[in-house]
Amino acid sequence: MGVKTYDASQVAMLFGPIEITDGLADGTFVSVEQNEDSFALTVGADGEACRSKTNNKSGRVTFTVLQSSLANDLLSAAHNLDVASPNGDGIAPLMVKDNSGRTIVAAEKAWIVRQPTTEFAREVSSREWIIETDALNSQVGGN
Repeated sequence: MGVKTYDASQVAMLFGPIEITDGLADGTFVSVEQNEDSFALTVGADGEACRSKTNNKSGRVTFTVLQSSLANDLLSAAHNLDVASPNGDGIAPLMVKDNSGRTIVAAEKAWIVRQPTTEFAREVSSREWIIETDALNSQVGGN
């Protein structure tokens, strides 16, 4: 069993044609979460338990980039197009892949939920872009 290596620069992040590669925030720069648990538990008065599958595959991916990142311009333009369009022109494929490991997250149809909170301070701040999908497919793997 050898030494394993994780390299943050090897995490590929795409939303449609937008590749998010520059100005990644220090610390967590991408997070993925399901919107709902896969199973719900019901326990009866006598203690009998039954689980039910929720079938909700929706999820959110949050990208955190510095305010200086070109990704802000590109994601803002995509969101503005989507808001102005009656046909969902901002819906695009989404992918996050750890190329130094085996984790991959993908969605055929995803969209930007809203513009990020925008703050200005003495030092550089960050912007959080929340992208949602109705069908998040993920395989969490090691390195």
